[in-house]
Amino acid sequence: MILILAFLGTFGLLASAGVLLFYRDVVLERLSSVVAQRTGRTFRFLHPKATSLEQIVKPFQNVLPRSPQEVSVIQKRLIRAGYRQDSAVNLFYGAKVLVPLFLLVIATATGLYQTGGFFVYLTAAALGFLAPDYWLGNRITHRQRKLQLGLPEALDLMVICTEAGLGLDQTISRVAAETKVSQPEISDELNLFMLEQKAGRPRDEAFKKLADRADIDSVRALATTLIQADAFGTSISKTLRVYSDTLRTQRRQRAEEQAAKTTVKLVFPLVFFIFPSLFVVALGPAMITMFEGFEKYFN
Repeated sequence: MILILAFLGTFGLLASAGVLLFYRDVVLERLSSVVAQRTGRTFRFLHPKATSLEQIVKPFQNVLPRSPQEVSVIQKRLIRAGYRQDSAVNLFYGAKVLVPLFLLVIATATGLYQTGGFFVYLTAAALGFLAPDYWLGNRITHRQRKLQLGLPEALDLMVICTEAGLGLDQTISRVAAETKVSQPEISDELNLFMLEQKAGRPRDEAFKKLADRADIDSVRALATTLIQADAFGTSISKTLRVYSDTLRTQRRQRAEEQAAKTTVKLVFPLVFFIFPSLFVVALGPAMITMFEGFEKYFN
């Protein structure tokens, strides 16, 4: 009973805080509209959604102990998933506290605790603690897949730009602008690469940072190829064209590999789903006839 009251009290506090924050946003929005009508200028009293979310998570973000090494690893994973804000780490650690509490409240409100008690609460807490890590891993995989699929298009544009006479920096800037709609992940990484160079970082280090953020073999190989071409003074257009052909060959080989694996993967559906139905259709009438024949001798 004490645990139930504690969970209900925690849920009530969180709900009250959320209602207060959202009601505050509504009031500020109304104030901004009134001031804009009277003065003719637009005022924004509202904070971004991320700020409101950070205010909700702020009391819980320091509950879990964390070392600088662990924070560095989590920050790298968040960057690879596309979240580069300073508040992303705090939101992640706050989610690792709030999600277990939310699942515990659901287990209590729905009555699931009556079936297992301690086991249900332990399972809910464990799933809630691991859910943010699983979600972050899924986001990293999704972003890496988008980068890998968009890389050939970016390489084709880079080849066209370099053969037209543009330098490497102008080529990357133009490709980032052209792929902003079709491949936003590639455009985001290239724009960040250009910003690092404008901030004074050497080109080879900027390429290494790009490969580290993407964490894909194809992007890492591209960065290494461009660093070597820039260091030895070879033709950038020829280097990009050769690497583009190599990347297409690798993609074709991966597709052929996946197609070759389908024969092995089809064994399990055939054995467990198709073969039993064939046995029923082929042997069913014969078995019925045999049972009818045996009934004459046993009756």
